[in-house]
Amino acid sequence: MIHCKPKPNTYFALSLVLLILISGLIYILNEFATTRSFGLFFYLFSAPLITVVILMLLVKMMAGFKFISAGKEKIITRLPLRGQTKTYQIDEVLAWEEEKVIANKKEFKQLTVAFTDKNSFSMSNHEHQNYEEFVSYLSKKAGKKKVKSR
Repeated sequence: MIHCKPKPNTYFALSLVLLILISGLIYILNEFATTRSFGLFFYLFSAPLITVVILMLLVKMMAGFKFISAGKEKIITRLPLRGQTKTYQIDEVLAWEEEKVIANKKEFKQLTVAFTDKNSFSMSNHEHQNYEEFVSYLSKKAGKKKVKSR
C-alpha cells in the first residue's frame, strides 16, 4: 500500500510565512491605530493586500492538505479538513496527467487524477511524500488512461 501524505517541511515553511504575514498585518494595523507615521494611502493599500495574501495562502494550505493511499486495485482519498474519505476502484479512474515544469534547475511535477464521478485531485512532488511511487502505481494499473503530453 502506498501512502502519500503532506510533507511536514512544506507545511512548516508555509506556516512560518503565514505567521510573518499575520505579524506584519498586526503591526500595520497597530501602527495605524497609534502613531500613523505613514500616509493614509499606504494603510488603505497594504492592509487589504496582506489580508488577501494571507487568505490565499490559507486556502492553498487547506486545499493541499490531503492523504492519498493506493494499493489492492483501490485509491483512497482522505480530506481531513472536510471530513471526507472516498474510495475508488482503479477502473473508476477516468484520466490522469502528470505535468512537469523545470524552474531554477529543479523539476516540479504535478499529478492530476480525474474519476468517473467527476471528482478529481492534484498532488505535487514538492508537497507530498511518495509521489514517484504513486505515479508508477498509476502507470502500471491505469497506464492506458494517461493523458498524452502536448
